[in-house]
Amino acid sequence: MDRPSRIPLFPLDVVLLPAMALPLHIFEPRYKLMIRRCLDEQLDFGIVLASEKNVSAVGCTARITRKVKDYPDGRMDILTEGRHVFALREVFDEREYYEGRVDYLGDEPASADLEQERRITEMFQECHALLFGQAWVDEEEKDPRTLAYRMAARLPMELQHRQMLLETRDETKRRRSLLKWLTEFLPKLAELEKTRSRAGGNGHSFN
Repeated sequence: MDRPSRIPLFPLDVVLLPAMALPLHIFEPRYKLMIRRCLDEQLDFGIVLASEKNVSAVGCTARITRKVKDYPDGRMDILTEGRHVFALREVFDEREYYEGRVDYLGDEPASADLEQERRITEMFQECHALLFGQAWVDEEEKDPRTLAYRMAARLPMELQHRQMLLETRDETKRRRSLLKWLTEFLPKLAELEKTRSRAGGNGHSFN
């Protein structure tokens, strides 16, 4: 099925990544209209990182995977999933909500690096255990092209760094960037967890 070149846009203070689950509460009238259209026509919509000053030129399409709840006033809770990275070429202000003309972006060919994959999986699992108290179970199909995206979606990463990963069109480079981030973040997280454990004791620590 061909992907449409003109799609509804949802500017948010969020960076959606491919294969990333994103729950949304839809309450503004214009976006209630937009989501109803997407449900009726089985359309994906585009999420782009937006601030008061600008909108990012690269975003990701969101597919509605489930309508979780309808409210009497028309609000709704939905669950979406990131699909395809796109470059925003033109914005249209002809409906109640914005639409955009987009070009879909593919990845550059990358060779497999098993050692890099082993290291990033090891570090990520350690980080995940500290953050969530359990090992990460990758429920997605083992698609190596989106491994860095699936991991980054679970981390408390700064929006600008997540946006940079979204814009990187080479999975090897995405993993390299994520490894660097994990190398810096993991020691801080481990120290924070150690401090919390001490604080959760009886007030005495033995050194």
